Amino acid sequence: MTALGLMSAPLCRTMAGLALCLAMIAAGAGAGQSAPALKETPFFEEAVDNGQMPPVAERVPLEPLVVDLEARGRVTGRPGGAITTLAAKARDIRYLSVIAYARLVGYDEHLNLVPDILASYEVEDGRRFTLHLRKGHRWSDGHPFTAEDFRYWWEDVALNRYLMPAGPPDFMLVDDEQPTFEVLDETTVRYTWSKPNPRFLPTLAKPLDPHIYRPAHYLKRFHARYTDPETLAQAASRQKLKSWAALHNRVDSMSDFSDPELPTLDPWKVDNAGPTSRFVFSRNPYYHRIDAAGQQLPYIDRVYVDIASSGLLAAKANAGEVDVLARGLTMADIPVLKQGEKAKGYRTLLWPIARGSEVVLYPNLNATDPVWRDLNRDVRFRRALSLGIDRRTVNNALFFGLGMEGNNTVREGSRLFEESFRKLYGTYDPDEANRLLDEIGLDQRDGSGLRLLPDGRLLEIVVEVEGDMTMLVDTLQLIGEFWREIGVKLFIKPQDRTVLRNRAYSGLPVMTAAPGLDNAIPTPAMPPGELAPISQYHLSWPKWGQYVETHGKVGEACDMDEPKELLALYKAWLHTTDSAEQARIWREMLALHAENQWTIGTVAGAIQPIVLRNGLANFPDKALYSWEPTSLVGIYRVDEIFWDRADRRVASAQ
Repeated sequence: MTALGLMSAPLCRTMAGLALCLAMIAAGAGAGQSAPALKETPFFEEAVDNGQMPPVAERVPLEPLVVDLEARGRVTGRPGGAITTLAAKARDIRYLSVIAYARLVGYDEHLNLVPDILASYEVEDGRRFTLHLRKGHRWSDGHPFTAEDFRYWWEDVALNRYLMPAGPPDFMLVDDEQPTFEVLDETTVRYTWSKPNPRFLPTLAKPLDPHIYRPAHYLKRFHARYTDPETLAQAASRQKLKSWAALHNRVDSMSDFSDPELPTLDPWKVDNAGPTSRFVFSRNPYYHRIDAAGQQLPYIDRVYVDIASSGLLAAKANAGEVDVLARGLTMADIPVLKQGEKAKGYRTLLWPIARGSEVVLYPNLNATDPVWRDLNRDVRFRRALSLGIDRRTVNNALFFGLGMEGNNTVREGSRLFEESFRKLYGTYDPDEANRLLDEIGLDQRDGSGLRLLPDGRLLEIVVEVEGDMTMLVDTLQLIGEFWREIGVKLFIKPQDRTVLRNRAYSGLPVMTAAPGLDNAIPTPAMPPGELAPISQYHLSWPKWGQYVETHGKVGEACDMDEPKELLALYKAWLHTTDSAEQARIWREMLALHAENQWTIGTVAGAIQPIVLRNGLANFPDKALYSWEPTSLVGIYRVDEIFWDRADRRVASAQ
């Protein structure tokens, strides 16, 4: 079992702490350890012997990342074999990049930020970041990975108005200021802002890698600065694209695996393009991690991703058609998965999901209907709806009684957790709910006991939800029964996700339902962006988020005092690198959320089933599963999984 601690990593915030920080970075990266004698990977032996590929000593960096398996309770594996997994649609192969989790800097299993692709990094005053690459590191096609790949992304992509019309991504700006970018040498780059940028490193460790580097040697052939514009125009036309920029953006798909020719630094590279029912990934010959025995990772030679309908994933796992599968399975699948274990030779691991709440109601404070907008903005109304939910019944009926009842907030185990964040207005009190609704002026009812809105309409809340999320729909059906007791009718409106999102961005829904906080195990050094109205994706205030995202060009300026306070606190977090101050800001924002019930949580702590074939080793029996910060299972290093059965380690032919 892997314990998941919640210690935050020091970020070298002052020059006084720089020496200590560098020492910790070196320890995390395996620096200072002499690299073991390298052993050729069986998968590549024939190609090496035939002169088609250089030997392993010429493929890995001069200072590879030596993983310390023993320190994490794992064992040295044996290379070879393949694993099969499933995806509901071809586009979902991009999640392999999330799960493989090779990052410039990434979280370890204790949520410390450590170098990975980078050899090391230095941070001065929270505003100057010097990144050191591993000398001799190469892309999957064998071309050197150097500072030029960072320069290309910054100067030729991020600052190119044709490729990025909106300019560089937000985490690269501090108060709209771009960094000064410097190439110090072939393996060293530096970014400097005049003020601290505490978002920079945590963003590099996100599930969706921002890839502040690109394979310049490959992409330059699609860039008008380096290739004849007429040649590019003809190439774009052949693909029915309007410009070279559209062609470049199509090819520049670092996480999508849509172009088998695009080099990668991930442990596996895609071998075939769609459309297909099976995608094949083979090991990256130039991957930067090795074990203490001198074996290059990953241990597994090939990953097969079979495309199957989302409704068939559990059935196919039950039939023994997968070796590893997590995404696409839910708690409801656990009984059928357990039934097939003995006959089909697999285990069903049960990991807690680290989400703020599995089902959350989002009253739309930006609703276009003025009556509903005013009502949703009344904190008494939001509190009443929360107090009107019997979470204990929801927990027992849908979560086997294993969940944590209460608000949408951080979970126990996080150093930022406080009991009041979970419990305040998050218990069942229908009497208080009725009193609050009467106090608001919603004391008029029809003959059936339903309350009336101020304009005489029935108090019927239409809750819009994605149609394929059965857990949400089942929970809403129970909530509808509880709310009926306080004179509120709930009507469920399932719909396609894209339709729902577009309606939300337009302010049309009165209320929506969706999962809660993606990151319920934060450290103070992680940005509290989910708690502030800065993104249109937050369904309680999409128009306020649009306004922030577009710098006032679209949406509405925030016009409520308490949400304005969230914005001010978030801005304060952006301008400090002091861990105590960051923690104080986090707690104040969490307290405001509990007090104001901008999102109405139900039950957290659902279980994620993970199917694992017997014979696969070096995978935790139990750990936390989340989008952020664990990148689903990414921080547990799936490149270290191996077959402890010799018959499954047969070297695959290239």
